[in-house]
Amino acid sequence: MKTRIAVAALALLAGTALGSPAWAKDKVIGLAVANLQADFFNQIKQSVEASAKEQGIKVVTVDAKGDSATQVSQIQDLITQQIDALIYIPAGATAASVPVKAAKAAGIPVVAVDRNPADAPGDTFIATDSVAAARTLGEYVCKVTGGKGNVAIVQGQLGTTPEQDRDKGFTEALAKCPDLKVVAKQASTMWMQDEGFNIAQDMLQRDPDISVFFGRADALALGAAQAVKVANLDHKTWIFGFDGDVAGLKAVQAGTLDATMTQTTQQMGRLALQSALELADGKTVPAEQLQAATLTTKDNVAGFIEKHP
Repeated sequence: MKTRIAVAALALLAGTALGSPAWAKDKVIGLAVANLQADFFNQIKQSVEASAKEQGIKVVTVDAKGDSATQVSQIQDLITQQIDALIYIPAGATAASVPVKAAKAAGIPVVAVDRNPADAPGDTFIATDSVAAARTLGEYVCKVTGGKGNVAIVQGQLGTTPEQDRDKGFTEALAKCPDLKVVAKQASTMWMQDEGFNIAQDMLQRDPDISVFFGRADALALGAAQAVKVANLDHKTWIFGFDGDVAGLKAVQAGTLDATMTQTTQQMGRLALQSALELADGKTVPAEQLQAATLTTKDNVAGFIEKHP
């Protein structure tokens, strides 16, 4: 299955490199982004728009700024503009299925990116294989900590695909490392750094013996790192993120974060656009197109800072 997906992805990307066929030039693609304050989403936006510009494709972008109700309204407006396909990054779990159902009712195919509404999935779903990636990260945490410690998890937004998948993969890894005990877990609402700081600070006040923080996004991990610094603890506290966004990568290089998982945001953006064009032309694409993420430490971070995948 994964081999077929990889082949399909390469074929789509090869089509991008060769330029779009004549029929694609008249297509209008809607791009509904969850929150452009987050570097992860901004990188996907930039990739979609850059690829579209190269091919002469029009993209109409809207930013929900993290609000589901705003996003529903924005996508309804895109539908009235008669877009040919929708690239959709849900702003949250609440009402996430509404835009998909509205678009499909209007005959508009949907490419869901990063998050896929369970009760109304997109025609294709493009994301990191977060279960496998979080499992890899958890195995690394077990290795570098010697398999012992008190773990605190700053969760992402509950109900979203990445939070659910990262929880599953990390939990699987820690099950094989029983002396790493999860002593605190709390959800954020926007995956933002200030939330990470506040949540981690509260956790440390309740349990100063925490020795490992896992922020489900780099921004959350950076907030936790700030809280650890302010707390002036008397022991080593490991801090791990997930995303491989610009700030996260630089923090790994500086030693502020011990590791992150770098997602292929640029590739995902290109693949999302090409999938949208294929669907708009009535072609079939894989229902799920999962991408690998790379464990990123000081040893390999420089290459990702120089050129993000």
